Amino acid sequence: MASVDMLSMHTDKLQSFKRFEHHQEEELHVLAVDDSNIDRKVIERLLKISSCKVTAVDSGKRALQLLGLDVDYNKTCSSSGALKVNMIITDYWMPGMTGYELLKKIKESSLFKEIPVVIMSSENVLPRINRCLEEGAEDFLVKPVQLSDVKRLKNHIIRDDYPHQQHQIMADIKDSAISNKRKLNDASSDLIDNVPSSPVSTISSPVSTISSPSSTLSSPTSTISSISMASSTKSSMIESPSRRFRPTTDEILSLI
Repeated sequence: MASVDMLSMHTDKLQSFKRFEHHQEEELHVLAVDDSNIDRKVIERLLKISSCKVTAVDSGKRALQLLGLDVDYNKTCSSSGALKVNMIITDYWMPGMTGYELLKKIKESSLFKEIPVVIMSSENVLPRINRCLEEGAEDFLVKPVQLSDVKRLKNHIIRDDYPHQQHQIMADIKDSAISNKRKLNDASSDLIDNVPSSPVSTISSPVSTISSPSSTLSSPTSTISSISMASSTKSSMIESPSRRFRPTTDEILSLI
């Protein structure tokens, strides 16, 4: 089990590092919005030359439907999910909904407010430009849009988005490592709990059960001392032969 978890951990890390390494080579998905068929074809062509994936629509309302921001449309039509895009580029002046109104709708959405929105217009009107930039537009391009404009936008988006992606990938790697480390620790704990008790803890030590010879046998010194005391007592009980046969003074005087 632990081996499977380790293999899964290394696989996840390898995939994350591959995403991290090739992030700059990934296609940017751009939603292009323009009611003019010619202008829409031009911007679509420029984006594809710049290696961008393009979804092109002819109105702001259709753009909101694809993004899942049209409430009425979502109620009546089943959708497979909101369109995932990295940038939205829209014409300013369109019937039904202007590019400025589309910009406001996107910036009011918690899901898409961080998506860069670029406004295009054939009219270089400074108050209009300032109003769009103040509302949160990433840039304002004056038509005809050039290939250099698109490449500049692409590099700008990648540069701004790359640190965020890098942070997210590293966070995913860290979470995966912590999760797998926890699994390995749990597996190790289970393995230790299932190991039988050591025989050393159940068998008494011979040293603790066998009495020391020194504690059970009398000391030779104490034994000799006892023998000496006994001999002294015995010798005091036996009268000396010289004391038994020597006459007393009274006995000598009685003989004279």
